[in-house]
Amino acid sequence: MAEAACASGRLAAVLLCVLVVVSRCCAGQTNLKSPQDIQVYAVNTNFTLMWNYTGDGTNVTFSAQYQCFDDLQTSEPEWKELSGCQNVSHTECDFSSAITAYYDTHHIRIRAERREAKSPWSSIFEMIPYEIAQIGPPEIALQSINGAIKINISPPEANQVRKMWLISVFFKYNVVIWDNSSNVEKVRSILPIDVINDLAPETTYCLKVQATVPLEYKEGLFSPIHCIKTTRKVNDLLCPTNVRVFALNMKFYLLWDNHYNEHVTYTVQYLTGYLKNLYDDYSSKWQKVSGCENITSMKCNLSSVIKPTSASYYFRVQAMNEYSKSCLSKDVEVDPPVTNEIGPPDVKVDISDVLLHIKITPPGGPGNKIMSDLYDFSYQILYWKNSSDNEEEVKMKETKQTIATVSDLAPSTLYCVKVQAFSEAYNKSSDFSREECIGTAGATFAGALTVVLIVASLVIFFLYQVYNKIKYMFFPSCQTPLNIEGFGAQLFSSPFVPTVEEPVEICYIIESRITEEVNQIDFKDNKHFKQSSRDSGNYSYDDNTSQSKGSEETLGNDIL
Repeated sequence: MAEAACASGRLAAVLLCVLVVVSRCCAGQTNLKSPQDIQVYAVNTNFTLMWNYTGDGTNVTFSAQYQCFDDLQTSEPEWKELSGCQNVSHTECDFSSAITAYYDTHHIRIRAERREAKSPWSSIFEMIPYEIAQIGPPEIALQSINGAIKINISPPEANQVRKMWLISVFFKYNVVIWDNSSNVEKVRSILPIDVINDLAPETTYCLKVQATVPLEYKEGLFSPIHCIKTTRKVNDLLCPTNVRVFALNMKFYLLWDNHYNEHVTYTVQYLTGYLKNLYDDYSSKWQKVSGCENITSMKCNLSSVIKPTSASYYFRVQAMNEYSKSCLSKDVEVDPPVTNEIGPPDVKVDISDVLLHIKITPPGGPGNKIMSDLYDFSYQILYWKNSSDNEEEVKMKETKQTIATVSDLAPSTLYCVKVQAFSEAYNKSSDFSREECIGTAGATFAGALTVVLIVASLVIFFLYQVYNKIKYMFFPSCQTPLNIEGFGAQLFSSPFVPTVEEPVEICYIIESRITEEVNQIDFKDNKHFKQSSRDSGNYSYDDNTSQSKGSEETLGNDIL
């Protein structure tokens, strides 16, 4: 019994000690606050972890852990100690040596520690090193030559083994330069090996250079400021000046001026653009343009060198006098689709019914398919009524097709059209084409046609009436009766034509009167005969009466 009581007492003492220790540890952890505002500052492959701590910092150290999530990893990775950030007493630490997977997602957490006491872990900071890293400053070297400054740029991380930016040719550089006495800054793009011209001689200039990656919208830190004094500039009349490129519809010409009064020949040289983006000396890689060697004219056709879809080129002109002295001009850059100017399109118009048809030939002509494919042309069509009213509204229509139509045309109106080609991809546009005009059929033409038809109808009607009169006059449809034809054929053949009286007409009248008188006499004689002798008159009367009635009927019918 005594032994059991002793054992239970010992167990109680042990439990009490454990509770005291645990309570002390919990009390220590509660008194330490977690770090806040976790941030990572990254330049190239250099990473610095920074945070804030608002608790009592006496004898407090900080330790960090991280997770790295590989794209091929299926399970959650374990937490690892972050090298360079263990038991540090400041609120920042450099963990550059711990990060090697620059394109993977990382989680970072940190806590405060005081001997055995530890704070809760901070909130997790998530990052992809490549995305948060800044481009570091490049290194530069300057040289003053003939009133200009030659600059040689080394890319960021040029002397580092571990690199964040693996392809240095993606870098583009901006230089900020200013006269040290005025502090007026000028910004321009610059190549890794380049010459800054147009500077005042014997003047101190200061500059700084920044590296950028335009494709990823990244801008780096500026280099330290460098200053240099320019030398006096010596002008050589032999050197070609004002070197420029004339380009239209993918036909390129190099032009230049020269003030040298003696005999001089020119040789045009070119350099493929990407060579200037490298960091090597390219002075020995210039080539001659075919057809532009030892020429005396100040013009060179570059079409044998420049391809429309190729990258940029650089051109320069070497002048040489009869004493074999030579001088090189400044370089001129040519980026074919950017340098090229778009010529106006050709336009043809036609009218059918109530539609205006517009046919567009792309700039460069139908055979220049490369331009159409490269620029992906759209067309802006302007059309208007060509009238004396200067306030006529100009209407616009846009299309990507080479055939367009315009409706709602006014009749009997002259319409004019001009077209402009433009490319949204290159923000370029051509001049407008020449104006083409065409008229629509309208009410005036219809009215004139109606008048012509009416006049023609009246003329035809008048001619028809004249024809009928002539036909009726000279070719009557009525024929002279046979029993009168012998007496008065001429009289009745042309009733509208007056004729000279002839004996025939007199005979006709006399015949009529004689006939009447004979009839009257016959009538009286018959009457008398009737009264005197009925038997004998019956025979004679019937015969004479029959003949008289037949003559009267025949004459009446003929007159009617």
